Amino acid sequence: MNIGKTIGKDCIPRGTVCLPPSKSLSHRALICAAMAGEGAAIKNIKTDGEDVAATLACLEKMGLGFLRQEDAITVTEGIGGTICHRHKMDGISLDCGESGSTLRFLIPLLLLSPANTTMTGRGRLLERPLKGYLNALEANGGKSIKDDWCLRLQGPLRPGIYELPGNLSSQFVSGLLMILPLLEGSSKIRMTTALESEPYVDMTIDVMRDFGVTVERRGKSEFLIPGEQVYAPADYKVEGDYSAGAYFLVAGALGCDVGCRGLSADSAQGDKEILNFIRRCGGRIEMDEEGIMKATANELRSITADISQCPDLAPPLSVLLCFCKGESRIVGAGRLRMKESDRLRSISESLNSLGAKITEGPDYLTIQGVDELYGGRVDSHNDHRIAMAAALASIKSRGAVTISDPECVNKSYPAFFRDFCGQKKEE
Repeated sequence: MNIGKTIGKDCIPRGTVCLPPSKSLSHRALICAAMAGEGAAIKNIKTDGEDVAATLACLEKMGLGFLRQEDAITVTEGIGGTICHRHKMDGISLDCGESGSTLRFLIPLLLLSPANTTMTGRGRLLERPLKGYLNALEANGGKSIKDDWCLRLQGPLRPGIYELPGNLSSQFVSGLLMILPLLEGSSKIRMTTALESEPYVDMTIDVMRDFGVTVERRGKSEFLIPGEQVYAPADYKVEGDYSAGAYFLVAGALGCDVGCRGLSADSAQGDKEILNFIRRCGGRIEMDEEGIMKATANELRSITADISQCPDLAPPLSVLLCFCKGESRIVGAGRLRMKESDRLRSISESLNSLGAKITEGPDYLTIQGVDELYGGRVDSHNDHRIAMAAALASIKSRGAVTISDPECVNKSYPAFFRDFCGQKKEE
């Protein structure tokens, strides 16, 4: 029987937390470095989180060779030549775990080869939307067969026009952007619906540029990708993760004396938007001369927050809004139903079980502010961000909060509970 993780009043964030490297940037940097080949180096990268570890393991199975030294990886053998040779790739099977980034980013990479390859995953991974992506790939030479257990692929992709829905996952766009420059001719990506999570695409373009590959963005709905480009080795340093930092910044706004080290004030990460949400609620953000960022607040007020460009902020933001006076709304949230759990339902069920007042709509949440929660037991729904949000809610709960399946935080932030409970502080 899983007795869960219990967090009481003696377990609150304090001191300075050294945030883990950005998960989103780590995936992208690993792929670009693998394509750049020998000499490419990534600094400040950790692979203890299950998602980033899945991407690294898949690239290694495709032929990536590397040296690891503390929090750095140096490429000794790239995969650019491997994927062009069928005999080196035929029959390969990649296990993506529960990582949507790994699956979506590596599909077009595998399709560079005419080999028959397979991708597998766990949990809800293969239930998450892929049809629009696979249709766009098939129209340009990328064959696929998907069932409940695996995705079978065969290329090669050819240059062309790739039409994609923008309201399902920006990772479809990012995956193509990283691979299409390698084809023999130029390609275009056209969005058939408005692009959501747009900052994540900008992040991809930034990382590609650091490794010597460029694309041209034309307005909001089209990308021109010149072909016959080559990734160049580079030294790349991964920033701290705003997705992780959001929980500690919200903790600061809820009264904890906690700071975050590793966040860049001029980051392109989409989840940097948490700073604006906190400010709009009446909070303040400060960064000292040592680069430690803190959030504070005296009184919190309700807001309407559109998260269509930063959906991963919904769990910590929901906790913050639980303690804002009046009625708040989170809108633009339809894609939350397609995450590791149905996050609209998971957020409302988990926080309401602690005494929150949240109403779930088809693509929104309405949140009535309260002074405090009761505490109690929370179902994490095996979703790392729900487990972290439940811990955050304990800060203003009368009683302790017990979280089921707390190990799910290993997906992105294995040290979360150690950092949250103030047991790891800088000297």
